Amino acid sequence: MFDPAALAQSWPMPSKPRPIVTFGAGSIVGDAHFPAYRRAGFPMTGLYDPDHAKAQKLASEWGVEAFASVAQAASVENAIFDLATPPSRHAEVLKALPDGAVALIQKPMGNNLVEATEILEICRAKKLSAAVNFQLRFAPMMLALKDAIAKGWLGEVVDFDAWLALDTPWQLWEFLLKAPRVEIAMHSIHYLDLIRQLLGDPAGVHARTLGHPNHTVAQTRTSAILDYGETVRCSLSINHDHKFGRRHQACEFRISGTEGAAWLQLGVNLDYPRGEPDILEIYPKGGDGWVAVPLSGAWFPDAFVGRMANVQRFAAGEDAELVSSVEDAWNTMALVEAAYRSSAAPATPLARKP
Repeated sequence: MFDPAALAQSWPMPSKPRPIVTFGAGSIVGDAHFPAYRRAGFPMTGLYDPDHAKAQKLASEWGVEAFASVAQAASVENAIFDLATPPSRHAEVLKALPDGAVALIQKPMGNNLVEATEILEICRAKKLSAAVNFQLRFAPMMLALKDAIAKGWLGEVVDFDAWLALDTPWQLWEFLLKAPRVEIAMHSIHYLDLIRQLLGDPAGVHARTLGHPNHTVAQTRTSAILDYGETVRCSLSINHDHKFGRRHQACEFRISGTEGAAWLQLGVNLDYPRGEPDILEIYPKGGDGWVAVPLSGAWFPDAFVGRMANVQRFAAGEDAELVSSVEDAWNTMALVEAAYRSSAAPATPLARKP
């Protein structure tokens, strides 16, 4: 019998966590990284940001040191280097780290596939143990979903739908307001990465991503279909400009198998960063109705705990796999790049009336 409480929802904790040094003092650090690390009891040594006043303010709020330079931050021994930096700054920080260091890189892995390849080559040359912060894989609801699929409660997954209609406050991330790639590269990349984990790499993608006449953010709306052959249907409908009240907003996944199904609400995106509760319901194989899975936490900040726990445990030899390593994350970047290429390509034209 299906027992929702038996589904895995957390990552094992490291026995002796290393100190964490963070690069960047943006909202994601104060909203997710530091709350997660403090909750988990991970030692937080300090942070660096080129805006030293901004770094000092955040450091004082969390009782950590504000480093004066990249070199000073990179000199902390036996540290896990946590890059919460804009994608254009990842490479220069990685170059400054000591050879053989351990790093967690904020997504995306560069602004495009060329930069992702540069980052991959830096990590290989410096023998860095580096992962990309695709932390949605570690959200309690997603760990439970993955466990349910692995245990056969859905049968063979044949449908994956992502449906978002919400009002995202892009102004929280100033560097995005003039970025040439936004929606897929900075947001839907999470979903594409999760889909890769659950379904593997698709053969290709059909996509269209675009902005909105009411603002100047490059892209805030995306439609995409991932090609998994003749059996699996996978589609994403993403609209960050549904600014007409909460009633008909949505942020949900529907995953259907041959013998069961799952429905999820990703609550953090509804009224970000406060958010609403995450929800996971499963219609299990052999069941006769939907079963609510009691969740032990939420995407923000709990997924950041699991993401860092895996990095810490891999560094200590306690985990055999570094999840979302730069080698694997490069493939997610390749899917993102393919989506942008598809969006830039002309659609199939309609036939002309004779």
